[in-house]
Amino acid sequence: MLAKILTPAFSGIDVIKVSVEVMISSGLPKFAIVGLPDKAISEAKERIQSAFSAMGFSLPAKRIIVNLAPADVVKEGSHFDLPIAVAILTALNVIDANEVQNYMILGELGLDGTIKSVNGILPTAVAANALGLGVICPESQVSEALWAGNKMVLGPENLISLINHFKGNQIIDNVSTPPKFEEHYTVDMSDIKGQEMARKALEIAAVGGHHLLMIGPPGVGKSMLASRLPTILPPMTAKEALEISTIKSVAGELGENGLSIIRPFRSPHHTASQVALTGGGLHAKPGEVSLAHNGILFLDELPEFSSQALDSLRQPLETGVVSVARANGHITYPAKFQLVAAMNPCKCGHFGEPDCECSLAPLCAQKYQNRISGPLYDRIDLTVGVESINPWELSSLKPSESSAVVKERVIKARKFQNDRLKKIYGCDMEKVNALLSGTEIENSAMLTEEAKTLLTKSAEKLKLSARSYYKTMRVARTVADMDFRDKVLPSDISMALNFRRKV
Repeated sequence: MLAKILTPAFSGIDVIKVSVEVMISSGLPKFAIVGLPDKAISEAKERIQSAFSAMGFSLPAKRIIVNLAPADVVKEGSHFDLPIAVAILTALNVIDANEVQNYMILGELGLDGTIKSVNGILPTAVAANALGLGVICPESQVSEALWAGNKMVLGPENLISLINHFKGNQIIDNVSTPPKFEEHYTVDMSDIKGQEMARKALEIAAVGGHHLLMIGPPGVGKSMLASRLPTILPPMTAKEALEISTIKSVAGELGENGLSIIRPFRSPHHTASQVALTGGGLHAKPGEVSLAHNGILFLDELPEFSSQALDSLRQPLETGVVSVARANGHITYPAKFQLVAAMNPCKCGHFGEPDCECSLAPLCAQKYQNRISGPLYDRIDLTVGVESINPWELSSLKPSESSAVVKERVIKARKFQNDRLKKIYGCDMEKVNALLSGTEIENSAMLTEEAKTLLTKSAEKLKLSARSYYKTMRVARTVADMDFRDKVLPSDISMALNFRRKV
């Protein structure tokens, strides 16, 4: 008696099709699972036996061999419980093989036969849809599977309901359409008083997708500014929402509604390790840089992070992906995030304030800021000082613009940016200025001769690296886009240089 059931294995966010083969033959009673299973899969036989007993069914006293093919790929996770159980039931003719051959199955079994939620439903549904297959998954995760556009989705509550469905004794009727979502934020740009330069830098960062560093004393609003950046960014496209939802699904962080449409805002504590930031660990899970894909990675108290953790950001900042190397292979996760960082000017936080400055200045500030490597500084497009506001001024300042007003300007500037690139390249680039390559920004920047001369002379005088040179050009291009100008003027270059880090 032989049965085959399809289920997924995961390599990053990629799905590998695994065939669960079950052979039941005569011989001494034995239940073995082969094909490089991990501990969770090896323990599946105990959960399956208990689930069968809970519904009044016992395994035959025969030799039961479960093979997970291809056998040379390591399999991990408890989601193999349900496909193994269904394969055994198919081999015993309890379920007709023709009924389940067009499904990809995954789910964890409880001891009472209930089917529990697992990670990776969304990428599984996408892969199954591409293969023309349906999905059988836990009832609580049906809405997640429906986002892939797959119409053949079954979400049984327990094993007995799945058996009854295929026997025609019961119909599993799941939700036919996924729920709708709306963007909703609890914070707003109008909460911020003053800080005009920091607000300007935030808007430039939103339009061009630039990395931003804010430097200022404690309590001036750096974290407050950073948390409001998502509120002025354009809404995510369907493609972007699917990408981040897939990553969250693999990480087990996707909510019950099955899709994330709000841009991620990840803010790890400064004690976070390199593995926590870039991904890895026992099961090579995605890290903060991947969970911030298409969104914001906010690093507060930047110099307090370990140098190893910070330097591990250099590769994903440049490439938009992060590779997790393991002895049995490499796993690649997308990591196209926007870095926003905040730091105090020195350890005490009051460097440059005569009334509060410590006795070790300026040496304390130099030592504190040198905790961040030069190559990481070089990858940051915008550096802005956030200054203290006098309490008397604070009480008299008028409310600033709301996020809705700023967001409308950002969307219009992004549209101008996209239309301009489309005219140059004849196709939709789907890129913000910060993501343009050196050649692309040279071809599309459209600097006037005066602006080009100013940039060249300034780069020579300030000893800018080639990377800083092009980053300055990208920021200047964004400033021009915000004014809806095709040409980059010397004033745009001056503003971009003003936001470069002062060495």
